[in-house]
Amino acid sequence: MVGALIDIAYVSAAAVTSPLWSWRMWRTGKLQTDWAARMGDVRPPLRARGERPRVLVHAVSVGEVNAVRALVTMMSDSCELVVSATTDTGFVRAEQVFEPATRVVRYPFDISSAVRSFLDAVRPDAVLLCELEVWPNFTEACVERGIPVAVVNGRLSARSFRGYFRGRALLGPMFRRLAAVGAQDAAYAQRFEQMGVPPDRIAVTGTMKWDTAEIADHVEGAEELAREMNIDRSRPLIVAGSTAPDEHALLHAATPQGVQLLCAPRKPEWFERAAVDLPGCVRRSQRTSPLHAQDPQGGAQRMGDRRGDAVQPAHDRFLLDSIGELRRAYALADIVVIGRTFGELHGSDMMEPAALGRCIVTGPRTEDFAATADALRAGGGLVDATRESLAGALAGLVADPARRAACGRAARGVVVAHQGATQRTCTMARRVVATSQARAMESAR
Repeated sequence: MVGALIDIAYVSAAAVTSPLWSWRMWRTGKLQTDWAARMGDVRPPLRARGERPRVLVHAVSVGEVNAVRALVTMMSDSCELVVSATTDTGFVRAEQVFEPATRVVRYPFDISSAVRSFLDAVRPDAVLLCELEVWPNFTEACVERGIPVAVVNGRLSARSFRGYFRGRALLGPMFRRLAAVGAQDAAYAQRFEQMGVPPDRIAVTGTMKWDTAEIADHVEGAEELAREMNIDRSRPLIVAGSTAPDEHALLHAATPQGVQLLCAPRKPEWFERAAVDLPGCVRRSQRTSPLHAQDPQGGAQRMGDRRGDAVQPAHDRFLLDSIGELRRAYALADIVVIGRTFGELHGSDMMEPAALGRCIVTGPRTEDFAATADALRAGGGLVDATRESLAGALAGLVADPARRAACGRAARGVVVAHQGATQRTCTMARRVVATSQARAMESAR
C-alpha cells in the first residue's frame, strides 16, 4: 500500500514537472538514455548465481564509481559483485572500470514495478549503496525479500540533511531499514542517526576516496593528451577540474598572461557554453589544433601560415570536453583549481590532484567536500581564494615554484595519512553479507 502511494506521488510529480525536465533532457541529449533499463529491464540477463554470495554495489555517477573501485576489488575474492550506476556518464565509466570481470547494470527508477523487475533479474544477497542513494521503494522491496541494504562511504551533507530532516516523517522508515552505515566522518554519522538509523548500526569508516586517489608522479596517457591538444609543456599550465558554467569566464580572466588554462566542465551539457567563455580554445573533441605542429619532445611549435610570412600565436586556452581524462589533465598541471567552488554550487572532489602532488586552489563553496577541504587546509595542501582574489592567488603561485611544490607535497601527505577507509568499509560489508548468509541458511532449515 505504501509503495503504491509513493508511486502515485512520483508519477504526479513527474507529470507536473514534465515540461521542465523533458525540455532539459532534450536539450542535453539525455532523452536518448536506456529507458527500458531504467524501468528494471536488465539485458542481457545475468548468469545464474554460483556458490558465492552476490553483492550489488550501487554507484550513482562517475565520482561514486571511482570511489568503489578498490572496494569491488577487495570483495571480489569472496563475493560475486554486480555494479550499478544511475547517470549515463556513470554507467559508461563503470563499464570502462569494471567490465568484463564485473557485470555493470543500470539502476532503476524507484517505481515499484521497476524495482521488482530489477531485483528479480539481479537477485542480490546484499546491497551496498555508495554515499547516500537511499530510496523508499527500493529499500522496502529489499527488506521484504530479506536483502540487507547498507550505505558505504556514507555522506549526508548539511544541505541535504536539512531537506531530509524536514521530511523525516515520510523518509525516516527508509533510513531505519538500513542494516549498516559506514559514514565518512562523525558529523555524517550523527546525521544518519538523526534520520533514524539505529546508532549500533553506524560506524565511522572514513572516506574511501582517499584510497582511490592513487599516489603517482606520472599518469599513463598524460603526455599523449598534451601532444594531442598541443599543450606547451615548457609553459605553466593551470587545470580547472569539474567546473561550472559561471566559472569559465572568471578563470579565463584570472589566468596570468602567458599562462595556459585547461578547463574540464563537470557536465557534458556545459561544454558548448564553456567553449564560448574560453575564446579560441583547443577542444579535446577536435583532438589537435590546426594552428600547431608538434616537436619531437611534444612541445608546441609556432607555425607560419601558408603564405610563410606570418606567425600564429600559441594557444593558451584548452577545453577538455571528454569523459574520464581529468586525471591525465591533473598530471600535467602546475596548479589545479577546483571547480564548482566559486559560484552557487557546493564544491567538487579535490583528492585526485592532491594524490598527484599538485598545488590546489579552491573557492569558498566547498560544503559538499568540507571534510576533505578541511583536512587539506589543515595540512597546508590547499590555497583558499575568492572570485575577487583568484587572479592574485594564481599570479602569486605562478611566480613562486617553491611554494607550489611545497603545497603539492603537503597535499599528497594528507592523502597518505587518511588512507585505510576501504579496508574498514570492506570489513563492515563482509559482516553484512555474512549475516545475510546466516539468516538464509537458518530460514532454509
